[in-house]
Amino acid sequence: MSPALLKMYISFVGMGSMILSLFAIYLSRYKLKGFFKIATAIIAYVLMILAGLIIFFVVFSGPTSE
Repeated sequence: MSPALLKMYISFVGMGSMILSLFAIYLSRYKLKGFFKIATAIIAYVLMILAGLIIFFVVFSGPTSE
């Protein structure tokens, strides 16, 4: 697998976790109550931070040679 293809798959994971965290934040704010609200919010924000770090890595690692 080439480095460019690997970076593409890594960026897909980052975008997918951003979308998943978006839905989890919506659920925690408007649909859930109590412990589930707090747990879902924590998971959502951890996913959002992880996705931001992944996208930061992909963007600032530069272009690939292939």
